[in-house]
Amino acid sequence: MREITYIQAINEAIREEMERDPAVFVMGEDVQLSAFGSTSGLVEKFGAERVRNTPISEAGFVGAGIGAALTGYRPVVEIQIASFFWVAMDQVCNEASKIQYMSGGQAKLPLTIRSLYGVIGSGAAQHSETMYSSFLNVPGLKIAIPTTPYDAKGMLKSAIRDNNPVLFFEHMRFGGKKGPVPEGEYLVPLGKAAIMREGKDVTIVAIGWAVDLALDAAKKLEAEGVSAEVIDVRCLAPLDKETILASVRKTGRLVVVDEAHKTGCAGTEIVAIAVEEAFSSLRAPVRRVASHDVPIPFAPDMESFVIPSAEKIYAAVKEVLA
Repeated sequence: MREITYIQAINEAIREEMERDPAVFVMGEDVQLSAFGSTSGLVEKFGAERVRNTPISEAGFVGAGIGAALTGYRPVVEIQIASFFWVAMDQVCNEASKIQYMSGGQAKLPLTIRSLYGVIGSGAAQHSETMYSSFLNVPGLKIAIPTTPYDAKGMLKSAIRDNNPVLFFEHMRFGGKKGPVPEGEYLVPLGKAAIMREGKDVTIVAIGWAVDLALDAAKKLEAEGVSAEVIDVRCLAPLDKETILASVRKTGRLVVVDEAHKTGCAGTEIVAIAVEEAFSSLRAPVRRVASHDVPIPFAPDMESFVIPSAEKIYAAVKEVLA
């Protein structure tokens, strides 16, 4: 099977969906120029009507996307950096999330909002946010976080076809990441976790970029005779509790890894679910590996100190095994 980059997989998903459905269009800052490559070549193929540059006004163009979705279009709205979601919180959390419920299901909202998140290296506090946890307390939103090129393409196509608002988070570090992606049509369903590595001694549940860190830690643990099962959540809402709980019941130990700040992060919700629904299977206290509760520093050494790493995951696993 061919291998392409994560960003190429995103671009291919958007292009295929625009070819398939004339109601699909793209809007956002610099989408015609394609500053990060995800919309490269689309304006040349589909024209400026379907690849629309917007002003630097997230509240404005997210609101426009909501209006377009309500009138039969399937907009793919790009918020370049996830930290800029704060500017459009009313549109996302008070409008998009509630319209279907408040209309008694009469209105559909097929809106996809794509955004780059996480630490890429000295992006500083206003460009390094891991935002997805902030939306877990907002019913009505789907939250997708693909970690491989295969998932990026298949999950984005599913998001665009979904009749609900989907927040689609792509990690800053994933752009050049390569992986196998079929050339033919395929979809990856939203709400299904993936077991990236099977194991029997400990479960490591990871979100987004943390999946790669968890796999690195699992390799080091394997050299010491420890069999770690690594689960890629892939989607926080809906969350695949069944896969996570089945693994915890098998291994009896759980470490959850999340790049978001530790207090109130998505990883905390996963821990709560495990304790509520699989407590009798746990043979050790659960551990969380997350970013410290401080703004992300600019200085590289301080940035590394604040965020998760394979070494921190390794140490957490050793604790639950002790």
